[in-house]
Amino acid sequence: MLDEQQKAALDKRLRRIEGQIGGVRNMIAEDRYCVDILNQTAAVVAALRTAENLIMENHLNTCLADAMRSGDPDEHRKKTSEVMEIIAKYRKHG
Repeated sequence: MLDEQQKAALDKRLRRIEGQIGGVRNMIAEDRYCVDILNQTAAVVAALRTAENLIMENHLNTCLADAMRSGDPDEHRKKTSEVMEIIAKYRKHG
């Protein structure tokens, strides 16, 4: 689970991303140069990746670590499988 400080930091980051997306919408409405729009969308994707990485790091440090410490092999296997599924998605869409 995310602690309150992490939640606040992620909320701030996501609000900034919302602003970036609004900026992209405005650029499209204003018929801005395509490459400029693409540069902005790349910045949005990078910002989302950073948010994902922070959440994944937290998951590894809390949920997966707790499962490993629990001594329950089924719980450990379940959490490890979840992480591997996410990594597979990163590879597919990254």
